[in-house]
Amino acid sequence: MTGRLVLGDFRDRLRRPVYAVTLLAAVGLGYLAVPNAGGHWTIMDVAGHRGLYNSAYVGAVTALAGALWLTFGGFYVVRSGIARDATTGVGQILAATPLRTSRYLLAKFLSNLLVLASMVGVLAGTALLMQLARGEDRAVDPVALLEPFLLLSLPVVAATAAAALLFETVPLLRGGFGNAVWFVLAMVVTIGGQSASAPLDGLGVHQVAQSMGAALEAQQQVPGDAGFSLGLTKVDKPLGTFLWTGYEPSAGFLLGRLALVLAAFAVALLPALWFGRFDPARGAAEAAPAPASDAELPEPVAAHRATAPGPLPRTEPQRAGAFGRLLAGEVRILVQGVSRWWWLVAAGLTVAGFALPVNVVTGLLLPVLWLWPVLIWSRLGSQQVENGLEVLLGAYPSARRRQLAEWTSGVALTAVLGAAPLIRMLAAGDAAGAACWLGGALFVPSLAMALGVVSRGHRLFQALYLPLWWLLVNNVAAVDFMGAVRVGGSPAGPGPLPFGALSAVLLAVVFLVGAARRNVKG
Repeated sequence: MTGRLVLGDFRDRLRRPVYAVTLLAAVGLGYLAVPNAGGHWTIMDVAGHRGLYNSAYVGAVTALAGALWLTFGGFYVVRSGIARDATTGVGQILAATPLRTSRYLLAKFLSNLLVLASMVGVLAGTALLMQLARGEDRAVDPVALLEPFLLLSLPVVAATAAAALLFETVPLLRGGFGNAVWFVLAMVVTIGGQSASAPLDGLGVHQVAQSMGAALEAQQQVPGDAGFSLGLTKVDKPLGTFLWTGYEPSAGFLLGRLALVLAAFAVALLPALWFGRFDPARGAAEAAPAPASDAELPEPVAAHRATAPGPLPRTEPQRAGAFGRLLAGEVRILVQGVSRWWWLVAAGLTVAGFALPVNVVTGLLLPVLWLWPVLIWSRLGSQQVENGLEVLLGAYPSARRRQLAEWTSGVALTAVLGAAPLIRMLAAGDAAGAACWLGGALFVPSLAMALGVVSRGHRLFQALYLPLWWLLVNNVAAVDFMGAVRVGGSPAGPGPLPFGALSAVLLAVVFLVGAARRNVKG
């Protein structure tokens, strides 16, 4: 029975859009890990050098890049197994079977691991293709190519799979707050995991870095410990090259990787101490989310569900203020249930926007302000599905108008949160910064709405926006959608036009996907 649960859950997840998006991002990262010889973007930098693109180097750098990405993005792909069983009613069926809680958790963990391992397998295939495409060394050594994925990537994704399962069984961490907590925790893990003193060898970076540093020192007379970085960075000039043929993992290193996998199994089974496996007698209602009831819905949504007797008449609203009232309702739905403490922090950040120096406001405070509502933005496009109102709202006489009102509510929230930096930029005569601000105010809710409509959930936006924001605050100008990356006081990013155009494309996707689904149901 355990095997059937694992395979069934695995197949179900493969069909979900979030899997495809995360997989494409992983493949893109594999491409960036092996840039062309004259490229200025790199994943691994060894004292201003990189290895020749042979099987050993391409395998190692792609495996490490995959471990980094799947620690972040993979978590959001696999963390909904228990919640889905609860909302679909499968959990209640399982509660009536003799299946032990430990076996259920083991099945969910193995399913998580299979999903992430399949991505690791695709990354290994990407590494092979990139080695052949770059053409510096087309002699393929299967052992040298695949060994890094087994020793570096798989133990890390096993830990990620276990953490996702653990988060699902802890009430405080199972929702959007847990997604944000994991983002911070994953940053700590990926940075600290590169240290020589990381528990269980962390990401396994240190031994690889030592071996590469020794090879570089022997061939180029450059101190091997002069510098090593792992992560997407831009270099001023193309990296030099050296030959690296791999490393011999020590017995201690192998034991550390095995211990990491065993620790992942232990973490995955730990919730058996409190998880009730959907049994009401054991408090399962606290351990796993149940389908939303009217009492749990935002007040305007619950009211619509309770009072609407059937499909609404298909007549266009006649009064001039109909869209305004619709927008006001969407704003109330979007922010319903938000804690007063959230609003107090938002107010404090807004006050700081008028008190701090303008360069701090544009470079630091604006990114913080446009991170704070990430859990609210992620509701766009997905609330009606997650609250069981898709059929009811599908009968609305002007579906596009309702979608436009929902998107506008997201734009309004974004503009309100970013109002102080905008006023400061206008007062300082920073027209370019204000234009970038406008592009960002349109882009963020457009991205949230499109991803919510396509994926029919909130996690995909959270999984993509947080890394995008992290790149921005690390001064990657290419992704600066708000004008926060500055050179000489002026925005260094692409400017507002590309993000404005992308916003229009994303909004078109919202309308097209919505129309396609209505036509199918009709």
